Amino acid sequence: MIKDLLIIMIASSLVNNVVLSQFLGLCPFLGVSRKTETAAGMGAAVIFVITLASAVAGAIYYYVLIPLDATYLQTIVFILVIAALVQLVEMFLKKFMRGLYQALGVYLPLITTNCAVLGVALVNVQKNYGVLTGVVNGLATAVGFAVAIIILAGIREKMEFNDIPESFKGMPIVLITAGLMAIAFSGFSGLL
Repeated sequence: MIKDLLIIMIASSLVNNVVLSQFLGLCPFLGVSRKTETAAGMGAAVIFVITLASAVAGAIYYYVLIPLDATYLQTIVFILVIAALVQLVEMFLKKFMRGLYQALGVYLPLITTNCAVLGVALVNVQKNYGVLTGVVNGLATAVGFAVAIIILAGIREKMEFNDIPESFKGMPIVLITAGLMAIAFSGFSGLL
């Protein structure tokens, strides 16, 4: 059991990184990665939301939708769960971490529509993960997202001091960097 959970953690965070291998959650990945502090805050918020969404969505799926033979409602239910959790995170940050709330700006409510969050809930169902295994998968996926966004933010901060050709300034060099990160992360595929 522990070995299986460890394999899921490595696979979800490194080998099948949600951003760099599956290309889910690119909007906040590219938009919030200007500063390391903001990227870390977004990573923490995504870890919280994906982990809790995995737990709640898994419990609802296995203990409500399956017994009621209403599994066709899974996508709608998962979206509602995610939206409610994001609202909780937003209210918490607004109340207790005002600076981070303002730094995240429009990207915080975008976690609701972040396809990575919904993707994890759907993958948990498709792979028949139980609630505990789904939570481990969700946590590992979110940690992989956080690692990727923090690395990109660190690289972007260093790139500010480089002499970049005019045609590559801004988003073009960020996309090239993200592509090179994806190639680098593909090296982890030999782990499993």
